[in-house]
Amino acid sequence: MQLTAVAPIGVVGSGTMGAGIAQIAAQAGHPVLLLDAVAGRAQTAVDGVAAQWDRLVGKGRLDPAAANAARANLTAASDVADLAGCALVIEAAVESLDIKRSIFAGLEAVVAEDCVLATNTSSLSITAVAATLRHPGRCVGMHFFNPAPVMRLVEVVSGLATDAGVAAAVAAIASSWGKTPVMVTSTPGFIVNRVARPFYGEALRALDEAAADPATIDAVLREAGGFRMGPLELTDLIGQDVNLAVGRSVWELFAQDPRYAPSLAQQALVDAGRLGRKTGEGFYSYTQGVTAPAPSTAANAAAVPQLTITGDWGPWNELWKRLSDNDIEITHTEGNSASAELPGGAVLVPTDGRTATECANEVRRPIVALDLALNPATATRFVIALSDNCPALSIAAVTGLLQITGAAVTVIDDLPGLLVARTAAMLVNEAADVVGRKVASAGDVDTAMRLGVGYPIGPLEWGDRIGAGRIVAMLDALARTYGDGRYRACPTLRRAAWSGRCLRDL
Repeated sequence: MQLTAVAPIGVVGSGTMGAGIAQIAAQAGHPVLLLDAVAGRAQTAVDGVAAQWDRLVGKGRLDPAAANAARANLTAASDVADLAGCALVIEAAVESLDIKRSIFAGLEAVVAEDCVLATNTSSLSITAVAATLRHPGRCVGMHFFNPAPVMRLVEVVSGLATDAGVAAAVAAIASSWGKTPVMVTSTPGFIVNRVARPFYGEALRALDEAAADPATIDAVLREAGGFRMGPLELTDLIGQDVNLAVGRSVWELFAQDPRYAPSLAQQALVDAGRLGRKTGEGFYSYTQGVTAPAPSTAANAAAVPQLTITGDWGPWNELWKRLSDNDIEITHTEGNSASAELPGGAVLVPTDGRTATECANEVRRPIVALDLALNPATATRFVIALSDNCPALSIAAVTGLLQITGAAVTVIDDLPGLLVARTAAMLVNEAADVVGRKVASAGDVDTAMRLGVGYPIGPLEWGDRIGAGRIVAMLDALARTYGDGRYRACPTLRRAAWSGRCLRDL
C-alpha cells in the first residue's frame, strides 16, 4: 500500500508522544489506529485526544467540522492484527531496544511487505532496531518532539539498511502534516540531542568550576546568548535524571568521548532526588512562595566619555556603534590584535579562549576579557572576567561603558572562554562535525536546532557570524588549558578556518 495523504496509519504506544502523533495524523485526514500493550489504555488516550480537540474548538483554533472529521478518523485498536491494513506504523513505546524489536517483529507478521515501520526513538540506533527484521529497508526513524502536535520538527533517521525511498516517503508525509522534516543518518543523539550537548555541558562545567552560580549562568545565556531559557533551568524543566541519562547515553555511545562527559554537579542532583520541576527541587526551588535567586549583577558605575579601539573585534563590533549612539566617543586605530586601553592601566580584550590572567601574563598588563554576545546591538547583559589584581578603576570604567547601553553587567570568575563564547564555539564545532561526517546537511542542522530546541539562530549561521578561524583559535586555547580532548576542533571546522569557506555552505 502506498503512503498517500489518506493512507491508514497505525500508532503503537498511547503515552504522551503516541497520542500526540495519532492526533496529528487523524487531523491530517488519515484513518488512525492507536494500539497499546495495556488493555484499555488506547481508548483512554483516544478519549483524551478528543477532549483536546474540544478544547481547541472552544478556543477558536480548530473548526468544529474538522474536529468531528478527526474524531471519526481515530480509533483504539485491541490487537496488533488490527494494524494489518496500515501503510505506516509509528512505534512510540519506551526506549528499550528489546521492546522495540519485539513490537516490530509482531508487526512484520501481520502488515504488508510495503508497510513502512517507523520508530519515534530519540536515542536508539535505527540500524540496531531494524537488524532483526526480515525487511530492514522499511524501518526508519521518525523522531517527533514534545509536544508533538505543537513542535514542527521531525527528524527522519535512516539506518544502514533504510531504503532511501522509504525515508523520502516519510519526510513527505511529515511535510503534509505541517511538520518540517530533516534528514539524518543514524548516529548517537541524531542531530538535536547530539548538537545540544554543549549547551548543557559548558554550563555544567562552569558550575563544576565555580565560575558562577546557576542563576547567573542562566541569565548570561539568555540575556547575552539570546537563548529562550538558560541551560540549567532547562535541565530542571526536562528533568535532571532524563537530561543526565541522554547525556550519559551519548557519552557512552561515543566511547566516553570527553566532549560529552557527564557533570558531577548534575549527578549530585540526581543522587539527591532533586530532579527539577517534577520533584520541586533541582538547581532551583519550585516551592510556592520561594523567591527565585537573582543573577550576579555589577553595581552602577560611571562611563568614561571616550574609548580608543584597536584592531578588528569581529562579532563584537556592533557594540561600538551602540556606545556611539549613547554619546561615547569611539576612536578606531589599526593594530594586530583587538584591544582597548582603559583608565587605571588595564586593557579590554575580546575573549579568545584563554583566561584573562593568562593574557595578562603575556602582555604584562592587567586584562578585562569581554564575553561574546549573540547580538551586541541588542544584548541586555554583558559579561566580563578579570585577570588577578585588575585595578578597580579599570573595572569600573568597563562596567560603566557597558551599562550606558542599558544592559546589565555581570562579572564572573576568570573562566577560560567565559560563558557565551565557549558555549557558542562548542555548539558550532559539534554542528560542523555532524555535517562533516555526513550525518545531516548544514541546512538541516541549523533548522533542527532552531525548531527542535528553539535556538535563536542555527549554530552554523552563528559560526559564520563569529568566523571559523576565530572559533578554532578559541577551541585550541581551551584545549591547551584543559588538555583532556574535550575542546579539540573537528577536522571540518579547522578546514573551513583554513579555506575561509562559509560553514552554511559545507
